[in-house]
Amino acid sequence: MKAETIIGPVSIVEKPDRHYAGIRLQTPFAGMFAVATRALKELRSWSKRNDLQEQGPYFLRYYHCDMSDIMEIEAGFVTRAVPTDHPAIRPAVLPGGTYASLIYRGNGLRGNQALMQWGRDSGTRFEAIDPALSESYACRYEAYLTDYRLEPRKLLWEVELSIKLATA
Repeated sequence: MKAETIIGPVSIVEKPDRHYAGIRLQTPFAGMFAVATRALKELRSWSKRNDLQEQGPYFLRYYHCDMSDIMEIEAGFVTRAVPTDHPAIRPAVLPGGTYASLIYRGNGLRGNQALMQWGRDSGTRFEAIDPALSESYACRYEAYLTDYRLEPRKLLWEVELSIKLATA
């Protein structure tokens, strides 16, 4: 069964600070999703051992995502629990603020392209970590809204893509 790509409309939403546990990584774009999948599996294992698996959602955060260079990403899990028993899992915060957000299912590249195109078309600026770097984001993430235990096929997951807007 081939999954149909569905991309919802862009909405502007206010989000509070959200605490999470994450594994931050640097990887080339080629092979990035295999690296991210391993990190997400490690987070799921950790959350299960600590009886936190019903919290969430799990997400993939993009700090620097220049596909021709090294990507800096983080696999995360929304929780207030502080990891103390794992050498790679660290506490962090998805910062509160105003975000452009959409929900997609299917092809993640198309979902991301749609939100980036909306930003260009509307003249919206996204908040950068370092404005001198290409594709640098204070907070850009894809939250996996579908429970992976109920639907293992990633192309059928609903994914919330959100990027923090720059302030005036």
